Parts: sequence; C-alpha cells; structure tokens
Amino acid sequence: MRAIITVTGKDAVGIIAQVSASCTEANANIEDITQKVFDDLFVMVMLVSIDGLSMKFTEFVDRMTELGKINGLAIHTVHEEIFNAMHRI
Repeated sequence: MRAIITVTGKDAVGIIAQVSASCTEANANIEDITQKVFDDLFVMVMLVSIDGLSMKFTEFVDRMTELGKINGLAIHTVHEEIFNAMHRI
C-alpha cells in the first residue's frame, strides 16, 4: 500500500529533510519524490510505501499534518486508493 504526500508553503531550508525524517520515524519508505520552487513557493509531492508503518495510518496522517502546522506548511497525506478514487472520471 502507498500514500501520496503533498507539501506546499514558503520555501525554507530543511523542508525535504524534515518531511523525510518524519517518514523515516514512521517507517514509511519514500518511493518517489519531486519538488519545485516557484519564486519563494515550495511544492513537493512524495509517493511513500506504508506497508511497514510503525503506527496506524491515521496517526501518520496526523503526524504529517502537525509537522506542517509547526513549520507553516500545508502537508496533506492521502492513501493511494482514495487518491485514485478522487481522480477517476
């Protein structure tokens, strides 16, 4: 199983490191990552494997959301099945 994590906000040093560290702490494996900075706007999308999570998925979602709040970022974590269902026509 996988999840999609999106991160948006004002660019700052260490965003990728902080999000990656939170994934590591939860035992979520980063499979793919892309990021871009538009002027001072940081945008990142990560695809992570959640098969080996060391916590419930809902706790992981809450942890990532809280990390975003602490750092002035919007971090959204969505299960791949929900993401796919939302984008079917």
